[in-house]
Amino acid sequence: MEVKLADPSGFCFGVKRAVDGVYEKLKSGRPIYTYGPVVHNETVVSDLEQKGVRVIDDKETLEKTEFESDACIIIRAHGIGRDIYDLIEAKGCEIVDLTCPFVARIHNIVLENSREGRHIVIVGKSTHPEIVGICGWIDGPFTVVGGEKDAENLDLTGGITVVAQTTFQYRKFLQIVEIINKKGYNANVVNTICSATKDRQDAAEVLSKEADAMIVIGGSASSNTRKLYEIASENCPNTVCIQKPDDLKDYKLPESVKLIGITAGASTPQNIIEEVQRYVRGTNF
Repeated sequence: MEVKLADPSGFCFGVKRAVDGVYEKLKSGRPIYTYGPVVHNETVVSDLEQKGVRVIDDKETLEKTEFESDACIIIRAHGIGRDIYDLIEAKGCEIVDLTCPFVARIHNIVLENSREGRHIVIVGKSTHPEIVGICGWIDGPFTVVGGEKDAENLDLTGGITVVAQTTFQYRKFLQIVEIINKKGYNANVVNTICSATKDRQDAAEVLSKEADAMIVIGGSASSNTRKLYEIASENCPNTVCIQKPDDLKDYKLPESVKLIGITAGASTPQNIIEEVQRYVRGTNF
């Protein structure tokens, strides 16, 4: 049985930068907090918590927390809105901003375009922390579009600017944009899906068409992992999504499987990918 890893897989630039930044800041010995889990991967977050990193889950918790005078709050790759920045500064904490540059670019786009009077349309999941952060940079009206039905129901006037969550599925983004364009809006469409996301989705698409079974590795809260699972399962019915090798213990493959494909979300560290590969190669499951 052959085992093949999609290339690329695992940590993207923005997530790696944020995770490495937290570990590096830990060396200072100061109290370290992150606004939200630094990455949607339970293994990484648990390790950081054991090393003393504390997670601020939301704005209300931030408001109520009394911080040490030398406390440092790290902004994860998802980014935050201006109101959270202001609140952290008011608390007197040092801010280490590790917002992914691709996400920060969206902040600038929506700020500039909303100040020009354009209605901002964001394609993505409204409750995702990246989207919540983007909304916090808009000076004016905005609408979050989660899928084709939302796009069909749009009823706006004037100029609009369309952006996307960086981890949104590229093919679905194009379908939504097509629906919006048919409405005849004065639309400024900016493809803000990051190249790392598209590259991982493309690689998963190719491999899942070739493989007899697919394993998608990633955190349960990871949006980009869910997108990879959706893509892989469309092409390969024998697709499973896991977080760690132990999750495969009860997974039984059909005897006809000759090629197992593996892909991993941008929030999955390399060591977990390697552990899964070793497990699959060393276990007759």
